Amino acid sequence: MKKNSSDESSTGSRVVSPLREIQRVKLLTEIAVMVALSGALYLVKIFTLPQGGSVTLASMVPIFLLSLRRGPKIAIVAGVILGLVALVEDTSSGIEVIVYPAQVIFDYPLAFGLLGLAGFLRKIPLLGVTVGIAARFCSHFVSGVLFFASYAPTGVSPYEYSAIYNGSFLLAEMAITVIIMVGLIRLKALQLYL
Repeated sequence: MKKNSSDESSTGSRVVSPLREIQRVKLLTEIAVMVALSGALYLVKIFTLPQGGSVTLASMVPIFLLSLRRGPKIAIVAGVILGLVALVEDTSSGIEVIVYPAQVIFDYPLAFGLLGLAGFLRKIPLLGVTVGIAARFCSHFVSGVLFFASYAPTGVSPYEYSAIYNGSFLLAEMAITVIIMVGLIRLKALQLYL
């Protein structure tokens, strides 16, 4: 029996162009590779602070590359995934990073997801990187004030403590990231394979 074209449309099947499908697979592969690369670089820690927070071997660079190449929506999703990967890596390394369940959201998926904001400044990539890291700092800062105030030394406000603590590792991370991003921008790495 021959199928009627109206029967096909009523079942909800649709034809996806092969080119569009190839582009989707290419994008998903790029996201997976960048998150995996960031996760691997996150494991290489130059130093780690007692309550969490580390200077890594440029673990934010792949997410910034993705953000500047593909835009904020894709990079925010990739950053959130990286945040969850970083959480698993930190908890498995023996560092006590979970103080409160809500704190985990601020310090991992939200903080790393905010790196994707660099995609809004694709025409000014270094400013985008700076904005992404500043947004990540803000997320860690709020977490520090809300959940780590008891760690502040006597006479130091939770705001000062959180700013100094989180700024100490994020400024070093920013320096490493900016140096590598300048090199990648000069090599035109943002235009590769688009």
